[in-house]
Amino acid sequence: MATTAASARSTGFRPLQIAARWRLGARVETWAEAERGQLVLWVPVLLGAGILLWFALPDAAAWLAVIAGGLAVALASVALGRGGRGALVLGVAGAMIALGCALVWLRAERAAAPVLARPAILWVAGEVIGIEPLPARETVRLRIATGADDLPPVVRVNIAEKDMPVGVTPGAVVRLRARLTPPAPPAVPGAYDFERAAWFDGLGATGRAFAPIDVVRPGQPASGLRARLTAHVQSRVAGSAGGIAAALATGDRGAIAETDAEALRRSGLAHLLSVSGLHVTAVVGATMLLALRLLALFPWLALRWPLHAMAAGAAGLAAIGYTLLTGAEVPTVRACIAALLVLAAMLLGRSAITLRLVAFGALVVLLAWPQAVMGPSFQMSFAAVTAIVALYENHRVRGWFEARGEGVGRRLARGIGSLLLTGLVVELALTPIALFHFHKSGLYGALANIVAIPLTTFIIMPFEAAALLLDTVGLGAPAWWVVDRGLTLLLWIAHSAADAPGALAMLPAMPGGAYASMALGGLWIALWRTRVRRWGLVPVALGGIWALATPSPDLLVTGDGRHLVLRMDDGELAILRDRAGDYVRDTMGENAGFDGELPALADHRDARCSPDVCVAELVRGGRRWRIAATRSGYLMPWAETIALCRAVDIIVADRRLPPACTPRWLKLDRVALATTGGVAIVFGARPDVRPDVRPDVRPDVRNVRRPGAAHPWRDPPTIADRRMDRGSAD
Repeated sequence: MATTAASARSTGFRPLQIAARWRLGARVETWAEAERGQLVLWVPVLLGAGILLWFALPDAAAWLAVIAGGLAVALASVALGRGGRGALVLGVAGAMIALGCALVWLRAERAAAPVLARPAILWVAGEVIGIEPLPARETVRLRIATGADDLPPVVRVNIAEKDMPVGVTPGAVVRLRARLTPPAPPAVPGAYDFERAAWFDGLGATGRAFAPIDVVRPGQPASGLRARLTAHVQSRVAGSAGGIAAALATGDRGAIAETDAEALRRSGLAHLLSVSGLHVTAVVGATMLLALRLLALFPWLALRWPLHAMAAGAAGLAAIGYTLLTGAEVPTVRACIAALLVLAAMLLGRSAITLRLVAFGALVVLLAWPQAVMGPSFQMSFAAVTAIVALYENHRVRGWFEARGEGVGRRLARGIGSLLLTGLVVELALTPIALFHFHKSGLYGALANIVAIPLTTFIIMPFEAAALLLDTVGLGAPAWWVVDRGLTLLLWIAHSAADAPGALAMLPAMPGGAYASMALGGLWIALWRTRVRRWGLVPVALGGIWALATPSPDLLVTGDGRHLVLRMDDGELAILRDRAGDYVRDTMGENAGFDGELPALADHRDARCSPDVCVAELVRGGRRWRIAATRSGYLMPWAETIALCRAVDIIVADRRLPPACTPRWLKLDRVALATTGGVAIVFGARPDVRPDVRPDVRPDVRNVRRPGAAHPWRDPPTIADRRMDRGSAD
């Protein structure tokens, strides 16, 4: 009887289950049909996902698994899909992920070049293949192709301006003495990975040269157009204003003082320094307008030829020329591609600015420079443009701000509202990126950009172009005065926004998973059109909560063991070496989520310091921790070192400690740090089962170098110059 009832219930439920599945399938099909035009937008996203998987996964076995898995999915979809849309989407997804992983792997292998084995003072001779003046630092940066078997193929050295001899131009052969170091890994977890960037850039060593610099053979008699134009602009506008003017014209930002550059970053105006969509759009628009006006002066031409097509061609050439002139960086290339597609769409009578255009630009950049996906420049550039285009593709938003027959006051208010909404959306899109890469983000960027963007687009850039044109006949001074005043106002806006109370949001190093969750949610919101886009708020919220819940590190140790930052019981951060440079202080403070001056550990009441060592105590999770760190180049007596190790929980040193040095929990000397890299520790984060530490307390430890990671820059081929034994600075 029970069996019969159960059978009846199951039989009765089956039609309901079938109906539910049918309704679900119908809804999915309806949604897929409504989003059919949006599917292509995910092609660069999937390609980028494959690239990111290569960076995230540790070794060749995992990379091969991604490639094989993606290809298997693609082939299975072709074989079993029978032409269905779902199978096609799945096949393209698998193929793009496999292509991205293989593409960046190939690019990394092709970039392989030996690096310097260890820091050393060496003689360097070679051809100058790049010059980057940095007037704000009173420095010139040279990129030198050595062509020597006992040196890396390419090195980069900084030379003081006063030590630069005449004749050092591209193509010159120089001989100099320099202190060179291998490209540095991140100092602490979450910091900038110069080691990775240098690998893809082909750099084998960087350093600083000493005078005198011998010019074996002078280079080209005249500098390139970019350098001449930069020098000309800086001769007309002095100081950081001239540096910004040069950045707008040629992309060279070397003359901007660090205080002004930091104010631009804190105020959310740093994007004005990176030649991208705003600048290329201004150049294209001005060129097209000027070309149309000039061509219209010839009636026989206007009657026989399509002037708009000719003006569009001139604007396209101007966009390409401007891109090459400014160094062809990723944002500029993206903007140039977008501008060319807009011009082509205008000629064909199609909608010019769409998400498809943005997706195509991203696809081109990723195919040409797959490693760019890891950089903040690529991420911020495409995030901002995607957010703006997605915002104004929304029919409701377009209805708010479209042109209407209304008075000047209403039009002005509508324009200001459009700028404010655009700035707010861009800030929301860029804030997670800024917090992940730089651990800080300006909070008044939307307001500052309302004035800064029109000021730059409609006053500074047009008058700068006019000044350069008028300088050909010696009449550019009035236009340069307007440019100078405009840039002075721009810097005032930047400093006012940066110095306002609560202008900066700081966050310690964010987990990669939290950032990925927010990025995926943002893309989901931007790329879909139907109500399903609202589900993107879920990963955005989860990623934000995860990031905000991530505790600040209690202890940060650099990979060389020289520098240490400790969060004391009163919440104050203190640095081990009070003479640490600004770069070290900024890096340590930012990764700890702190904006301000780091006081010396020796001055804190909970630390006891001698000239050679500091010992500090703090309480976390109900446990007292004792941390010791060496702070001078002098060796301590062996017996004292052993006794100190046994009395502390953690000891940090920039040298090799004796094997008998056994602290109660962790030894971070030169040997250990060579394996781990920089270290970040949060005390008392989760349970522990080790008997030598309290059962309810276990620190959370993050290292720069992940165990088993086999990316080529982690263990590169090295060159140990035969002169290093005599001139080593190690």
